[in-house]
Amino acid sequence: MARKRTKTDEAAAPETVVGEPLKLTQFSHGGGCGCKIAPGVLEQILARTAPGVVPKQLLVGIETNDDAAVYQLNAEQALVATTDFFMPIVDDPFDFGCIAATNALSDVYAMGGMPLLALAVVGMPVKQLPLETIKRILEGGESICTKARIPIAGGHTIDSVEPIYGLVAIGLLHPDNLKRNSGARPGDKLILGKGLGVGFYSAALKKGMLSASSYAAMIASTTQLNTPGRALACLAGVHAMTDVTGFGLLGHLVEICKASGVSAVIDYAALPVLPNALDYAASGCITGASERNWASHGERVTLPRKHFGDVERALLTDPQTSGGLLVACAPEVVTEVLSIFLLEGFDHAAVIGEMSAGKPQVAVVRSESD
Repeated sequence: MARKRTKTDEAAAPETVVGEPLKLTQFSHGGGCGCKIAPGVLEQILARTAPGVVPKQLLVGIETNDDAAVYQLNAEQALVATTDFFMPIVDDPFDFGCIAATNALSDVYAMGGMPLLALAVVGMPVKQLPLETIKRILEGGESICTKARIPIAGGHTIDSVEPIYGLVAIGLLHPDNLKRNSGARPGDKLILGKGLGVGFYSAALKKGMLSASSYAAMIASTTQLNTPGRALACLAGVHAMTDVTGFGLLGHLVEICKASGVSAVIDYAALPVLPNALDYAASGCITGASERNWASHGERVTLPRKHFGDVERALLTDPQTSGGLLVACAPEVVTEVLSIFLLEGFDHAAVIGEMSAGKPQVAVVRSESD
């Protein structure tokens, strides 16, 4: 006998809106890694958190705000565990899934690990989003995991007010190849693997100003897996590594400086920038997260207003979603590091500065080549 349809069944059915195409970004108050809690606020929260049990096998925990936890299993294997998820940064559901999955796996690569498997983290407003849209988000994430040659082996779903998608990512590495954000040394060169400006693109998209070519550049950058991290981890001359995401270049570099007990100098003229990104910034396409990042880390940054205006400061603090690897390495391996990036298709990779002895802070300069 057929079951009678109840009012509860009707309430659970997704609502479809006829008319203008549905935009995922209209459901979120912030997109991508720009959704992160401000660094200063996060630091206060974690400072009040009890450390709990810390076994000797836990090689990396929360002590230096590193990209992932690392737990040693035996003499030759360590487990890398991380999770990352956020609200839509783009309107296309498949692209959103791709970006979120790429961003989550980046933390494994940033530690020098090889992804092993993933679990999906899914929160969706099921009464507002068509089921086909949700399916496409998941398919986007699955496509990236297929490129990384790993399965999505499970996960968890909830009915939420805003769309949320991401992964729990699990990887493996040899303990000797572990790359922390705390190993930078005076004299090290700084290399950035991807161009900056994703936050500018995101703001332009929300304002309806982003061109088709810029959107393509945004997707190409944010869905490029940071696979060079695996090979870089095998180089003894690579001393520290992290990925640049929601806290912007300055925020993540300040974290390296604090964790390593060194200072850094950035040459603004050497920074790789995504096509037309600065033009969007000059037109007012700057995210609120950029200002929050400056408020959290600005006291540790020397950025003379005489030489750098609002757009330059915004680039340095622009929240990157699925951004590039930031590498501190000995001068003698710079050529090899750049070659690894180029061989894996990272044509924006560039030397952007160097580390030096001193208090944990960052000085920004501008060379004559700008």
